[in-house]
Amino acid sequence: MESAINVLVSQFKAYAGKDGSANTLSKEEFQSLVTSQLPNFVKNASDPATIDQLMKSLDENNDGELTFLEFWQLIGSVANQHGGFSQ
Repeated sequence: MESAINVLVSQFKAYAGKDGSANTLSKEEFQSLVTSQLPNFVKNASDPATIDQLMKSLDENNDGELTFLEFWQLIGSVANQHGGFSQ
């Protein structure tokens, strides 16, 4: 599990550092990450409306960017669904 966490953190930082703050994902960075790294887990990831809706659901402080903790909600949700734990 340690290697999985290392990958998640490094991928977040790699995408977050593309346009400004290395600590947050902009909408464009988020869409790039989701479409390239989670194409089979996030349906319609290339659809801007899907990304808008997903970003709004994760962006708790409504600043238009995702912190790692906000992003982590998506990872938890995807893992939960993929593992068959959600109802």
